[in-house]
Amino acid sequence: MRSIIFIIMLVLLNSCYSIKKSGTNKMSSNIDIQGHRGCRGLMPENSIPAFIKALELGVTTLELDLAVTKDGIVVISHEPWLSHEFCSDLDGKRIIESKEKEFNIYGMSYQALKKYDCGSLPHPRFPNQELMWVYKPSLSEMIDSVKSYCKNNNKPLPHFNIEIKRQPEYDGIYCPPVNEFCKLVLKVIKEKQIEKHCNLQSFDWETLRICHKLAPEIPLAMLVENNLSPQENLDKLGFKPQIYSPYFKLIDANLLEWVKKQDMKLIPWTVNEGADIEKILKMGVDGIISDYPERVLKRKSR
Repeated sequence: MRSIIFIIMLVLLNSCYSIKKSGTNKMSSNIDIQGHRGCRGLMPENSIPAFIKALELGVTTLELDLAVTKDGIVVISHEPWLSHEFCSDLDGKRIIESKEKEFNIYGMSYQALKKYDCGSLPHPRFPNQELMWVYKPSLSEMIDSVKSYCKNNNKPLPHFNIEIKRQPEYDGIYCPPVNEFCKLVLKVIKEKQIEKHCNLQSFDWETLRICHKLAPEIPLAMLVENNLSPQENLDKLGFKPQIYSPYFKLIDANLLEWVKKQDMKLIPWTVNEGADIEKILKMGVDGIISDYPERVLKRKSR
């Protein structure tokens, strides 16, 4: 009799362990792994090689930033000028920090912009980047390259997390007026038919309001780095976006609970160090944006 009871207890314990293990794997497998600017820790940021490398690693979303050229081409760049950190002038010399804003993307044609190298110089904050000559691609070219890669490798099309880099004081100087900026971006998205494979994000509330009005079918992410409460941020925005995306150090259990009650997704940025990645993964967020998506993927699979 004791033997039978002992066997039953073992079966029950094993079942509980299996359920727990299965639940953990399910939670981990659902998380959205986003390659920040492609995979900035490994390749020149916001370059086509960086986006392809991120897909090879297994990310589910490509995160990127946008600027606009003089001739109205939407290009992928974090700054609306050529950064002194990783871009060269036409003589191949590193751009001087005090003069970088003179290399204004909004003041160049796309063909002129493509002559500048933004990948051969060692990046001071990402020493492990693979160095190569790259230019800042157009959004259209990047989408085409990703589609071609996915087709040739029998992979599903990833999601695109597209940030409109606008500040009000930049309008007419470093970028088009905000309405025009949003329309140019949406035009590319619709031409390339990725409406169901993307979301738009911004730190600028006016940009989000305009995108919400022009294309309510496209999900929006509210980027946050301030110390206001989430409700105060939503009140300032004036509507509820689909994604709340704060700097990862702003996340705690209370924020996580609040976001879930609002039926929004919580996707923090930019989580790079192993201990931080593990902590954020355990919290149960919906996604993680990282310069090192391979680190997230490694810990997610544990």
